[in-house]
Amino acid sequence: MPVSPENLAIYIHWPFCLSKCPYCDFNSHVREQIDEAAFAGALVAELDHYRILSGSRTITSVFFGGGTPSLMAASTVDRLLRRIAQNWTFDKDVEITLEANPTSVEAGKFKDFAAAGINRLSLGIQALNDPDLKALGREHDLPEALAAIDLSRKYFTRTSFDLIYARMGQSLTAWEVELRQALAMAADHLSLYQLTIERGTAFYQAHEKGRIILPTEDVSADMYDLTREICAAHGLPAYEVSNHAARGQESRHNLTYWTYGEYIGIGPGAHGRLSMDGSLHALTQHRSPEKWLTKAASAGHGTDQNHRLTRADMAEEMIMMSLRLTEGLSLAGFEKRIGEGVDLFIDQGYLQRLFELGYMERDDHHLRATKSGMPLLNSLLGRLLAS
Repeated sequence: MPVSPENLAIYIHWPFCLSKCPYCDFNSHVREQIDEAAFAGALVAELDHYRILSGSRTITSVFFGGGTPSLMAASTVDRLLRRIAQNWTFDKDVEITLEANPTSVEAGKFKDFAAAGINRLSLGIQALNDPDLKALGREHDLPEALAAIDLSRKYFTRTSFDLIYARMGQSLTAWEVELRQALAMAADHLSLYQLTIERGTAFYQAHEKGRIILPTEDVSADMYDLTREICAAHGLPAYEVSNHAARGQESRHNLTYWTYGEYIGIGPGAHGRLSMDGSLHALTQHRSPEKWLTKAASAGHGTDQNHRLTRADMAEEMIMMSLRLTEGLSLAGFEKRIGEGVDLFIDQGYLQRLFELGYMERDDHHLRATKSGMPLLNSLLGRLLAS
């Protein structure tokens, strides 16, 4: 998929949640009180700051992530989208996504979010039974989840929802039943993630003490294969390691990341990749909400790091991101973006070994992981990239 340098995506991070999920290692925080007006003003300031840095661009997507951005007032979302429209030009098919949890409080705001300009909702369902929702630390129950899916279909052009599988005590059969139930409700997009135990989370501590037991690697691998087969048969093939969509309904925003397009990230802990002064820069905002707010209020932005990427940096990032896609890495796109062919940046001996093992394949246009190589991708990439 070609990437136009004129196009730009925008990620907006709202870091606050009602509670911290025990598996979550994202930049999310629980606060008794939040000065939403102050945070909204700082986000607007960052949008103005990045307009100066980026110049005139066409905005292809906006993504409100978190945290839980559906805890924001719809008026805040409206204010931010109006500022984006003032600073840049929206593409005629712009995708504007908001992540939401299906609690009744948040679902009650869906109509107002749609009126503000949200046209795609991403729901954090995570499980389709109450015991597992409770075990995952979710604030909603199954009736709320089902009601939120119905409401989302009513108010938004596009709906996606997330599920976590390979959960504690989950069997292959149980996951198949749940997946088929999800597909019966899914309109055009599903994000399906295996539960991973991340350092620094409550689950990590429990796992270290033997209180959490996950399915074996073999069972998890079977779940992954089953997921891809059933989703494809239902008309939602995998277009990325964990994402499944009907043709034409892929997340435009996430495809910007995976095809190595440019994007700005605003809000605490947000990341961006933006061309400035003839070079691509990696930008990171202060992770702490309070530190970010203080700097954004005084300097007009909360940027903590601004790193100019070398050609080797860019090559590594593009390889790592694009190989997550089912279609793989575009060889012509890589050479156009980096200025050299991909072979210069890959360990050729190891790549040949992966070809022989059936984990990677290559044609005239793409380098890609095979069906058997895709679930091993994270472990393969470290050795694949030439030092």
